[in-house]
Amino acid sequence: MAGHSHSANIAHRKGLVDAQRGKLFTKLCRAIYVAARTGGGDPAANMRLRYAIDKARSFSVPKENIERSIKRATGELGAENFEEVVYEGYGPGGVAVLCEALTDNRNRTAGELRRVFEAAGGNLGASGCVSFLFHFKGLFLVDPKHVDEDRLMEVALEAGADDVQLVEGFYEVTCDPKLFETLRKALDDARIPTESAETSYIPTTLVDLDVENGRKMIRLKELLEENDDVQNVYANDNIPEEAMAS
Repeated sequence: MAGHSHSANIAHRKGLVDAQRGKLFTKLCRAIYVAARTGGGDPAANMRLRYAIDKARSFSVPKENIERSIKRATGELGAENFEEVVYEGYGPGGVAVLCEALTDNRNRTAGELRRVFEAAGGNLGASGCVSFLFHFKGLFLVDPKHVDEDRLMEVALEAGADDVQLVEGFYEVTCDPKLFETLRKALDDARIPTESAETSYIPTTLVDLDVENGRKMIRLKELLEENDDVQNVYANDNIPEEAMAS
C-alpha cells in the first residue's frame, strides 16, 4: 500500500519543510489559532491546542510564532476569522479525496480548489460525496526499534486502541478520536516514543492506480498542499512504486 502508507505521507510532508518552510509554518500556526480561539489559550485545558502545538514543534516552528498565534486568538493581538471546512472530490482514476481547510473565505477557497482538481484530471464534488469512504481515527506511528510488538499491543489495547498493524516499517496504532489523549498518555507513560500522533481520515477501501494516474494523483496532492488554506489532504489511493519513484 505504497501510496496509502501514513508513514510515507508524513515523510513526504516533512520533506517539503525546507522547500516551503514559510507556507507550512503559516498552516501550522493557523491551526493553533483556531484551536485556541475555540477552546481557550491554555494547552493544559485544551487538548486540541496541545495537539496543534506539538505538531508545530515537530516541524520546528519557532516558539514566538506559536505564542503569537495564541495571543491573536485570545484577543491580545489583532483578530482574524477562520472557519474549518472539509472539501471533497475525486482525483484521477476515481480516487476519493478529502481536504481539510482553514479559510476566511470558503467561496474563494472552493474556487481555487476546483481549479486545482480540474487541472490534475479530477473534480471537486459536493459535501458528503466521498466522506463515507473514510473513518476519522486517532493515529499513532511507532518505530519498531523502540518497542516490540507484544509490548506495544499490550499498552495500546489496554488504553482502548482499535488496532495495531505493521505497515511499511512502522506500527500504525489507531483509536477512536475520543480516546486520542488517553492513548497518547498511555504511550508516554510506557516510554514508547511516537514518530507521529494525529487524528486522520483513514480510507475503508483503496483504489489501485496505474503509473500514469499515480503520477497525476501525486501532482494533485502537491498542488492541493501548496494552497495556503489546505491543512491536510487524505485520499484512498494506492500508487505504484514506479510512480512514487518518478
